[in-house]
Amino acid sequence: MITVIGSINMDLVIHTERIPRPGETVLGNDFRQIPGGKGANQASAAAKLGANVKMIGCVGDDAFASTLINSLNTYGVNTDHVSIVPDIASGVAVITVEQSGNNSIVIAPGANYCVTDEKLKEAEDTIRNSDVIMLQLEIPVETVKSAVLMAKAAGKKVILNPAPAAKLDGEILKNVDILTPNETELEVLSGHSTDTIEDIRAAGQIMLNKGVKELIVTLGSRGCLYMNNQMSKKFDAYKVKAVDTTAAGDAFNGALAVYLSEGKTIDEAIDFAMKVGAMSVTRHGAQPSLPLLSEVLDFENWLKTQSL
Repeated sequence: MITVIGSINMDLVIHTERIPRPGETVLGNDFRQIPGGKGANQASAAAKLGANVKMIGCVGDDAFASTLINSLNTYGVNTDHVSIVPDIASGVAVITVEQSGNNSIVIAPGANYCVTDEKLKEAEDTIRNSDVIMLQLEIPVETVKSAVLMAKAAGKKVILNPAPAAKLDGEILKNVDILTPNETELEVLSGHSTDTIEDIRAAGQIMLNKGVKELIVTLGSRGCLYMNNQMSKKFDAYKVKAVDTTAAGDAFNGALAVYLSEGKTIDEAIDFAMKVGAMSVTRHGAQPSLPLLSEVLDFENWLKTQSL
């Protein structure tokens, strides 16, 4: 079983020809309300890939709440530990997606900041009965730390996707099994530039020196870099035409957790995650872009249909 402790947002998505510069107004092509949030996205990704997934999180007492919970249920995520918090708004992400597929995102956390230690204690049995615990940084960092320590005390594998980027104390880093930043997040975490692959390796080594056991740096269209204290290995991305990269990292993390929970090797898990991430960027939206297991198992045939 995989338990995801994290954010649940409503994504307010506008597609434009390009992301506006500061002070500039541009016309959008369309507008959509799509359930998202890094925690919910990663839970949905894992569930759509066939895993038994439970979500720990909070939504507000507003019009978005039922839609957000129903979306998770639709994909097969257990929401027994998703609470509706009175007198507060659900988390919202305002996302601008340009024609190239790149995006900019502003998040108002809302009820996500009600995921506290008390919430963890209510779900302690679920955490103890899980194989993998997945976390991100769209809930309070103090809660992330408590969850990491609770999970490790129970002997569980912990994956932390440190997004949005924030400095993390040593106790968190030493108790995380796999850290999965992108290159921007790695720069914030390490304090080292990540302009080149050599820079990324140097920044990654800083994180390993801080106690991180395994590091996977996602590099978008360039693939990803895996590092531990014995070796580093670059994985190339599958070549596809991206239309929306919004949930690519969440797709990758959810898929990674699925294969690791099944006892697959890290190489197998990363390759599977790369396939899932590649499929997700060819579709619009966060959770709607996440592929089903049956689609990923037919990946080689699907890839032949991609015209670049």
